[in-house]
Amino acid sequence: MFRSIRWRIAAPYVVLILLATTALTVYFSGFVRQTYLADLGAHLTAEARLVGEAVAPLLVEGGTVETIDPLVKRWGELLKARVTVIRADGVVLGDSHEHPAAMENHLGRPEVQQALADGVGGSTRHSRTMGYEMMYAAVPVEAGGQMMGIVRIAWPLTQIETSVAHLRRTIAVASLLTALLAGLLALLIAGQLARPLRGLTRLAERMAHGDLDGRIHLSSQDEAGRLADAFNRMATEVQTQMEALADQRNALTAVLTHMADGVIITDREGRVRLMNPAAARMLGLSEATATGQSFVAVARDHQVVEVWRRCRESDEEQSEAVEMVGRGPFLRVVATPLRDTPQDGCLVLLQNLTQIRRLETVRRDFISNISHELRTPLASLKALVDTLHDGALDDPPAARHFLERMETEVDALTQMVQELLELSRIESGLVPLRLKPTPVADIVLPPVERLRPQAERAGLRLTVDLPPNLPPLLADAERAQQVVTNLVHNGIKF
Repeated sequence: MFRSIRWRIAAPYVVLILLATTALTVYFSGFVRQTYLADLGAHLTAEARLVGEAVAPLLVEGGTVETIDPLVKRWGELLKARVTVIRADGVVLGDSHEHPAAMENHLGRPEVQQALADGVGGSTRHSRTMGYEMMYAAVPVEAGGQMMGIVRIAWPLTQIETSVAHLRRTIAVASLLTALLAGLLALLIAGQLARPLRGLTRLAERMAHGDLDGRIHLSSQDEAGRLADAFNRMATEVQTQMEALADQRNALTAVLTHMADGVIITDREGRVRLMNPAAARMLGLSEATATGQSFVAVARDHQVVEVWRRCRESDEEQSEAVEMVGRGPFLRVVATPLRDTPQDGCLVLLQNLTQIRRLETVRRDFISNISHELRTPLASLKALVDTLHDGALDDPPAARHFLERMETEVDALTQMVQELLELSRIESGLVPLRLKPTPVADIVLPPVERLRPQAERAGLRLTVDLPPNLPPLLADAERAQQVVTNLVHNGIKF
């Protein structure tokens, strides 16, 4: 509570007011006391002069204690002060509060000495006779140019001290009330000043917890209002940037999730910080299990680990084709150092080349097989042509026989080329199916008629037996005829 900005603003003002009022209390109480003492001193001096004028004739006549003391006591009652008449030699002739005979010689009193020296004497001291502090004023009594005695009037300072103490209490109470009111006012003003800051604090806490939609609205045009506007602009900018970052993160996550290549990111300690699903599938792990684990434990293959280790040691990109032992996939491992990033680790890319390698194997086998398949009819054609060149053309029956055999071989080559073209179109995805209701006879009869001469040359007879009233087939007629052609051709050939 007391650490809040409200109290931090108000407390110095309250302390300053208390210090100021304390200083004023001390100053004014001292000033009032001195004023009271000065006024009292002047008043006592004036009264002493009046008493001196009254007692002068008695002193001239050689007044004694019996004649002067009763008058002095009467004057003391009237003036409500202590009145003392002292002879020139210091003997007390009368005192309003004590019997003169019991009093010691007063010639050495400070106020008496000052009065004899300066014409007016005064002092403030503790009275041994009365037992408390008093103010004394003394004036000499002269007659005919001769000093006859001294009149001293004393006033107890208890009343002044009581008045000054009362004044001090009054000022202290007033000061406390003033400080209290000032403190309340300072708290109110500080609360007004701190309210925008509290709003900004709450908004900042909401932003820290991910809520970027909050704004603070102030109608004032002072520093707090400008601060609120700047904070709102900052919040809007942060929200925009966070949304952009979220979009980028979502896009990156989508790319990593759906890409076919495996991606693994390791930190400088060699721990896995990120793994996409493709990498997890290739390594036979789950992303949650792999994250935070050592890359060596995650990869579980010395060849993959070796590529990664070379990247870390050389700080350069390393790549190698690896066939993982025991798990089958053939991978291309690319390890790239991550420079100037907080991770300061490596990016490991796993490209599954198993399908490509299988296709290369199939292609090699296919080329080998097709070479063998082409070699046989080409060799037959070459032999038949050579036979014709050697004189078979002069024998019409033999020439016709050889030409029929050449036609058979050419048909075989044509069929083989047609199949290769069809296979190429199928692999390239350029074979759209045009489905429509088609009679079965339109699918079966054209291929049979086209291959019938080849079957007859092979000594075979082709017949078609279709049940009547067959419903049409929903098929691509051209593709279906190709299937029938392949089946009949294989039957003739094998």
